[in-house]
Amino acid sequence: MRETVMKGAEAFYKEGNEMGVVILHGFTGTTQSVRPLADAFAKEGYTVASPKLVGHGTTPEDMEQTTAEDWIQSAENAYTWVKNRCSRVFVVGLSLGGTLSLYLAANQEIDGVAVINPAVDMPELVAMSSSELRFIDSIGSDIKKEGVTELTYHKTPVRSLKHLRNLMSKVHERLSEVRAPLLVFVSEEDHVVPPENAQEVFDMSFSEEKELVHLENSYHVATLDHDQDLIIERSLEFFDRHINAKVE
Repeated sequence: MRETVMKGAEAFYKEGNEMGVVILHGFTGTTQSVRPLADAFAKEGYTVASPKLVGHGTTPEDMEQTTAEDWIQSAENAYTWVKNRCSRVFVVGLSLGGTLSLYLAANQEIDGVAVINPAVDMPELVAMSSSELRFIDSIGSDIKKEGVTELTYHKTPVRSLKHLRNLMSKVHERLSEVRAPLLVFVSEEDHVVPPENAQEVFDMSFSEEKELVHLENSYHVATLDHDQDLIIERSLEFFDRHINAKVE
């Protein structure tokens, strides 16, 4: 039986110019959490791909049947779609989307990677993956801004946590293979991913050009929080700078 996709969780693909951006959402979340970025980049003329990761945006029971390899494939497919249309490809990701972005950066030819509160080492969540329970409480919608809610699952499949744990470990081991220009956004207060993750990504990557930007007024889902405009503005500057650097 094919699961129905939540309203607002649909994949977003828009063809624009020859500069492309892949935008990846977080664990148990949906494209809704990164849609403001997708819309902003598309408005600037970029070709944009924001896929719905397999098992997300439907039901927790559906997600329970998927693996980290499925999520990687969703990201790879979006990358291929953009690569076939563009001469430059940037990748942007929130949380698990950041983890997958770093995976792509270690495996594919990309022109720059921007990650927001990326997950590579989460001891508390890893501990929960050993639970005998089938589901634990939701880890979504960690947002400081009042009246804003993330479209996410109301419960988290423990089986999926095990796949997240394995993916984080794999990406953590390969951070030295990330050599593309790197922009890391980190919320100073994050109740899902320890902020130290961002510092690890920054320190362990081998990117010659990298920058760490502190978000002082957002929690984990910073793309829907007070610093949303800052993330969009700095990301566009990052793309522009590395497009022009190659032209010169």
